[in-house]
Amino acid sequence: MALTNRTGALSRYGTAAGTGALAALVLVAVCGSPAFTGWAGTHTDPNSAGGWYLRLLAWPAWRFDAGDQAGGVLAADLRAILLLIFAAGLLYLLPATQVARVPGGLSQFFSGWAAYVLAGGLAGLLGVFLGPGPSLLAALQTAAAGASYGFLTGWIIGTASLGGRA
Repeated sequence: MALTNRTGALSRYGTAAGTGALAALVLVAVCGSPAFTGWAGTHTDPNSAGGWYLRLLAWPAWRFDAGDQAGGVLAADLRAILLLIFAAGLLYLLPATQVARVPGGLSQFFSGWAAYVLAGGLAGLLGVFLGPGPSLLAALQTAAAGASYGFLTGWIIGTASLGGRA
């Protein structure tokens, strides 16, 4: 027996933005965790493609205690928090008008991917300005690293956005 709603068969269970935001949360929670970042830092070769990519996945690192870092735990986790906020916001804003004009999943995929690229860049940029010791050079470098992270991992968010309601 198929699930139905007033308009017929219920083929999709969530929104594209919701599933993309959930994928971003899981990606940041797992790959940004202290266990993964520590493992990737010590057990991967930064000169191999696989090792470099695993280290890239750990870019939005977060931790439970900041130790002696100035600004405390919030400053250490600011980049990961901002990435999730921007990713969720952009996932809800970007695809609505695009998906309405272009039917099919390809538009959802690229909208989810683009949202994560922008979220990574913005999180890097604002994370430096809102953290301790802001500087323009550090903000630009971190924004570039965040956009690179979003470009090379955003396909995961784009794939998670496929098939959801706009």
